[in-house]
Amino acid sequence: MEKNRLEAFSDGVLAIIITIMVLELKVPHGDDLAALVPLWPVYVSYVLSFIYVGIYWNNHHHMLHAAHRVNGSVLWANLHLLFWLSLLPFTTGWMGENHFGRWPTVLYGINLLLCALAYVVLQMVLVNYHGKQSPLARALGSDIKGKISPVLYLAGCALAALDYPHIGAIFFGIVALIWLVPDQRMERLALAAREQREE
Repeated sequence: MEKNRLEAFSDGVLAIIITIMVLELKVPHGDDLAALVPLWPVYVSYVLSFIYVGIYWNNHHHMLHAAHRVNGSVLWANLHLLFWLSLLPFTTGWMGENHFGRWPTVLYGINLLLCALAYVVLQMVLVNYHGKQSPLARALGSDIKGKISPVLYLAGCALAALDYPHIGAIFFGIVALIWLVPDQRMERLALAAREQREE
């Protein structure tokens, strides 16, 4: 089946997630810059989550561009990913409002971990559907970043649970930095597919 509806639905959900997160930002009482200072955890958590949603949108776009078709399993795997991503506004808000407190930061890290695992499941389902020798499967390769990320999430959650939430949040930021550069494997595959269609 065609993938257009899946892409459109996913884009819409991700746009709503960002909208919900930005609506959680409260306007401070006061007209000077000092009024913003107490709100720094809220803004920092928003920026971090915005970057994560952007990373997922970017990589999701490239991966689906490399996929030629979808089936029911892909649709459910995609919904599974969107479910965990849709919880980001809640965990982001809780962590920001509580100034990166211990348990809010742990829950935020768990949410990020579950998003990452759901993305891996979506990759696996797409590869299974397209075949182990498909261009998509070859482009994914060993996926070093995908294997490092859950380890860093778990380390961040452990540090936060041990009452070092700010250090745990730094680990979450490191994962975001790792993924900030778009996945070159998928970009190359998407470019090759586009060139092939134009010939």
